[in-house]
Amino acid sequence: MAPQFRNRVEAGQRLAKLLLGYANRADVLVLALPRGGVPVGYQVAKTLNVPLDLCLVRKLGVPGRQELAMGAIAAGGIRILNPEVIASFHLSPQQIEAVAHQELAELERRDRTYRGNRPPPAVQGRTLILVDDGLATGATMRAAIATLKRLHPQAIIVAIPVAAPGLCRELTAEVERVVCLEMPEPLYAIGNWYEDFSQTPDAEVCELLATQEEWVGRSQATVHR
Repeated sequence: MAPQFRNRVEAGQRLAKLLLGYANRADVLVLALPRGGVPVGYQVAKTLNVPLDLCLVRKLGVPGRQELAMGAIAAGGIRILNPEVIASFHLSPQQIEAVAHQELAELERRDRTYRGNRPPPAVQGRTLILVDDGLATGATMRAAIATLKRLHPQAIIVAIPVAAPGLCRELTAEVERVVCLEMPEPLYAIGNWYEDFSQTPDAEVCELLATQEEWVGRSQATVHR
């Protein structure tokens, strides 16, 4: 089992090549799932010359095994739970609520840190490319999809470098299109498919968002000359 990507930058560059049909379209918006999805989404947005923003969701990790998702939460009270994981670890409602409370606080912190006073992007009627660095259980992506569907976009395209094939098939029924570079079976952990899967810090997320605002501004100025 050899890694397929050097890092998230390369994964995003490769993923963007499968999405060139969405390039230079005024209705297209790339939404990345922080934090690991942001470097991937940045490369996709840059290649397609479309704006990049965030879709804030938080995984609900199993107590003591935080890397394993028992569900996810998102803005607007969205909560997606994985009954199989919850049952297999005999998790009580109190344990689930404790984790959800903790992750909600982190979700709010990230919103303040990444967005500041900047309003959420307008998504109604737009084509959204929803990007993460990989999908294991799909809980965070499903929470993101549920959140965005409430806002009535024209279409949602899920774009990920690596995911389990069964999960990709399931998501195809929930969105207009799923684009995935690698679908190994078994998947094991997402990090196994990257040579460098180090954590993406908050500072990098903020820097990438600021950088893309500069290129989008230049692009729009050129169009309106």
